Amino acid sequence: MLLQIMEDFLKEAPKTANYDSVRQNVVILMGKLAKDMDKDSTKVKNILGQLISTLNTPSQQVQAAVADCLPPLVPAIKDEAGVYVQQLLNVLLQSEDYAEKKGAAYGLAGFIKGLGILAVKQYNVLNELTDAIQDKTNAKRREGALFGLEMLTSMLGRLFEVYIVNILPHLLLCFGDNDVKVREAAEDCARAIMSKLTSHGVKIVLPGLLKGLESDLWRTKCGAVELLGAMAHCAPKQLSTCLPSIVPKLIEVLTDSHQRVQKSGTQALKQIGSVIKNPEIQAIVPVLLDALQEPTKKTQASLHTLIQTRFVHFIDAPSLALIIPVIERAFQNRSTETRKMAAQIIGNIYSLTDSKDLAPYLPNILPGLKLSLLDPVPEVRAVSAHALGSMVRAMGEEAFQEIVPWLMEHLVLESSPVDRSGAAQGLSEVIFGLGADRLEKSMKEIIERSQQIDLAAHVRDGYMMMFIYLPISFGEKFVPYVGRIIPPILKGLADETEFVRDTALKAGQRIVNSYAETAISLFVPELEQGLFDDNWRIRYSSVLLLGELLFKVSGVTGKATTESVDEDDNFGTEYGLQSITHSLGRDRRDRVLSGLYMGRSDIALTVRQSALHVWKTIISNTPRTLREILQTLFTLLLGCLASSNFDKRQIAARTLGDLVRKLGERVLPEIIPILEKGLDSPQSDQRQGVCIGLSEIMAACSRDYIIAFSNTIIPTVRRALLDPLVEVRQSAAKTFENLHSSIGTQALDDILPYLLNVMQNDTISTTTNGTERQQEDEEQEREETERDYALDALQRIMQLKSRVVLPYLVPHLIQSPVDIKALASLTLVAGDALVRHLSRIIQAVITHIAEEKDPQAKQQHMYYAEQLLAAINDPEGIQVVIRESQEFSRSSKVNIRLVTINLLLSFCKQSKSSYQEYIDDLIRIGISLFNDDNEQILNTAWDCVDVIIKDMDQLELQKRLPIVRQALRIAQSNSRERGRLSGLCIPKKGIGCILPIYKECILNGPPELRESGANGLNEAINLSDAEALKSSIMNVTGPLIRVLGERFSTDIKVAILETLSTFMGKVGVQLKPFLPQLQPTLLKGLNDPARQVRVKAGNALGLLSHIHVRIDPIFVELLNGLKMNDDSSFKETYLLALKICLAAVGSKISDDVKKQTEQSLINCQSNESDIVRQLASNCKEILLSSN
Repeated sequence: MLLQIMEDFLKEAPKTANYDSVRQNVVILMGKLAKDMDKDSTKVKNILGQLISTLNTPSQQVQAAVADCLPPLVPAIKDEAGVYVQQLLNVLLQSEDYAEKKGAAYGLAGFIKGLGILAVKQYNVLNELTDAIQDKTNAKRREGALFGLEMLTSMLGRLFEVYIVNILPHLLLCFGDNDVKVREAAEDCARAIMSKLTSHGVKIVLPGLLKGLESDLWRTKCGAVELLGAMAHCAPKQLSTCLPSIVPKLIEVLTDSHQRVQKSGTQALKQIGSVIKNPEIQAIVPVLLDALQEPTKKTQASLHTLIQTRFVHFIDAPSLALIIPVIERAFQNRSTETRKMAAQIIGNIYSLTDSKDLAPYLPNILPGLKLSLLDPVPEVRAVSAHALGSMVRAMGEEAFQEIVPWLMEHLVLESSPVDRSGAAQGLSEVIFGLGADRLEKSMKEIIERSQQIDLAAHVRDGYMMMFIYLPISFGEKFVPYVGRIIPPILKGLADETEFVRDTALKAGQRIVNSYAETAISLFVPELEQGLFDDNWRIRYSSVLLLGELLFKVSGVTGKATTESVDEDDNFGTEYGLQSITHSLGRDRRDRVLSGLYMGRSDIALTVRQSALHVWKTIISNTPRTLREILQTLFTLLLGCLASSNFDKRQIAARTLGDLVRKLGERVLPEIIPILEKGLDSPQSDQRQGVCIGLSEIMAACSRDYIIAFSNTIIPTVRRALLDPLVEVRQSAAKTFENLHSSIGTQALDDILPYLLNVMQNDTISTTTNGTERQQEDEEQEREETERDYALDALQRIMQLKSRVVLPYLVPHLIQSPVDIKALASLTLVAGDALVRHLSRIIQAVITHIAEEKDPQAKQQHMYYAEQLLAAINDPEGIQVVIRESQEFSRSSKVNIRLVTINLLLSFCKQSKSSYQEYIDDLIRIGISLFNDDNEQILNTAWDCVDVIIKDMDQLELQKRLPIVRQALRIAQSNSRERGRLSGLCIPKKGIGCILPIYKECILNGPPELRESGANGLNEAINLSDAEALKSSIMNVTGPLIRVLGERFSTDIKVAILETLSTFMGKVGVQLKPFLPQLQPTLLKGLNDPARQVRVKAGNALGLLSHIHVRIDPIFVELLNGLKMNDDSSFKETYLLALKICLAAVGSKISDDVKKQTEQSLINCQSNESDIVRQLASNCKEILLSSN
């Protein structure tokens, strides 16, 4: 019925222009109705014809409506579809009328949609359009083809996407077409294509377009740029996918050498900006575009604009496409402010952006953000960390798979604390972004690692930094963890590594400043203990952290300087102190203030300075505050005086002295009885603390006050000096020093005699009853122990006051009976004050030992005397020892000499490095006793010389040759036995003590020293005997043979041969092992050019023949030498040697050798030389007599 009405209207309606639009609408309505009619109906074909006619209407809305009506109706004329398609293509490509061409494009698209996508190929549509678009001669055809492609894309959508790749190259060329209408058509076509692209389509199209940017042809580049700009019209989903790839390329185009390409790039970016939906970004698009075009000049201005922009609306993908490149560039800038702003912007926009839109930019943003996170400037690191946290919070951990491992790696990086700090800050923000559950999981590991001693210091430091930044990130949400992190912070404060301690201190300050109320209940008790910790670093950190807390509670900054002339100047207020009392409570306040006041006397300078600063900042009146906390302070002081830690006792003692100075000496009546009572404590530490306290009080009080209390102080010091614990006695000695400095000789008169009396108290038992005897033994043992304590006390006093005490003690100690043990102990600590008394001490000691009858007592005395001498190591003292030893070694009393040489031997053994300057004197003393009649003295003197000489080096041995020879001559001249020195005749010792000197000179000395060494050895051998020389046979013979075998001067050889002869004369047959070496050596000497050498060799050969088992070879060698040498002078020496040998062992030679000898002598009797003939006759006479 409706259709009939519409048909009737079309027949009857006037043909005027006023009814054109009505007729068009009626046709469209008929088209809408026709889709529900039977497809075989003739009316459908009629309606279809009317619709195609309506496409010529110059109205895009009408044409679009008609195109929408066509697809359902096309199947009704499927057999004729080809005709219609061709008809529409003809109009599209040949018509001159714009409306007709546009209508034909709509119609073609409607028909293809109705026929199905295969119709494109079936009816050769795409080929015809492609041919037309490439027709360089007809712009209308190119324009029509673009209209057709535009409508096909719009109508078919993703179905037509497969053909777009083939179209793009032609479309690119059309962007640079000379005809403006073609270019406009190309832009419309591109916009339509891009708006219909799917994600897959984008992936297909984008590489081709990007490749187009690499073309050398500027027109192609322009086309690619414009197409990329057209992609701004993609669907939002596709837009967020493609823009991260497009915009960077477009930014590169802005620097192209061709102006048209640059202009295209700018226009493309504007196109992207035109589709931005966020009004805040839309308003600043020109600023962003300026930054992209001129990054070096406009980036900072663009960042300022972004920072100042208040974002309200959601930030879409096109907005990000323009913002992110600016931020990327900013991260690469050297300016701290620029990078800081970039990080702020990133942190702000992530909360207003879809995470999917942001995801493509992460790979480009993260490197710059990481770099800023490790920036040396703390503000940049803080802002970057916050931005990272915002990103993680917005996008989730999945998008940042590598960021947490990267942060953990840099958290424990050894190279830079800045890197560790940035990583800790970033990790804290990331954990905050991931939520409270992640914090709970992470805290266990962080706490464990921060205090794990076996980890490297930089690792502990990195984890400790987390305690600085987690409170910043989590704020009040971190309160439940404050109690758990305090122990590792305190442990970090005592770390051996400085940077770990600094980090722990910052962490503690963060806790105090962020959670003051929580810190009071959790932190203050720990810091109270820290004020009295053994480790000064913990005390220092505890003072700083308590200071921070007290400053916060009292309302002062603590940053103002408190330097002033007087350390008791105060800058605090009553109100501030009341606030502290209110927050901490009275008891805790008193303990804290007492600890701070004691910190002012700490042994560590940094602790003293910090405690003084805190005290002066919060206290308004020091004396009044001290009176308020006095009771608590004294309780703590006594506890510290009783501490096993020496530093604590020192601090308490100093504080005690400071109290006396501050509150006046009127507190002494209260303090001294408390200290006196402390000596009764079974705790040794407390007794030591009493001594330290007394020292500090005496240092702080006037002399009159000390004298007034001397009746109490002196007995206390006496008791302390005899305390069983060495540490207490040491402290008591220091107290004695202070006491002497205060009251002078009264301290000496009242204390030293008492100690001497205890030392010299020697009770002799006279009881025979068993029980009483046991009691006496126990008493004696107690007295012996007290004597040791008294001696130790004197020793420690001497260490401090030797110049004052020694003159007082020496006269008492050297009185008979001499207390050698005490003298030895005091010598150890007497220092240079001993020298002036040393001569008297040595005389008394030697005399006392010499007169001692009891062997056991004498042995004990010798032990202590040896200790006494061993303690003397200064040059002046050693000189005294040498001088006194020389004097006593000449004593007429055997016991005196024996004690002297024994002590000297001990001194030489124990003080080798000290007596180097006096070696000559010591050698003289030792050798001077070689003529003594006492066997013990001889042996000890020999050992003494041996000890001195055996450790000398080569040069020193050579230097001592003249000393030894001279000393031996003097000793021999004073000896009762001529030609013999008892000290060199000791069996198994002989000349062994001085032999190293002769040996060194003979083997390694210069020529003159070699001769002197040989002569000296000859002298020593002459003074010894055969039995004593046995032990030295090898050490004497070996060097002599060795030197004879080398080329030396005549004098040296003569001296050596003479010494060898002397030695052979002494030891005789003991030299048998050396015969194989001696015989050829001496025979070689017979051929020496020097007659003296030949004569000495001949004499030695004669001595050798006495000990030779087989003498024939010696005679054979002599006869051969006699025969071979024509020189009469050589014949003389050979005959002389033969004469000596014949006289010695002529009767022992064989008959053959005798005949040979007789014949040789007969031959020599005819020699021209009278001397040769005479010697030959003498030899023949001896030979005949031996028969």
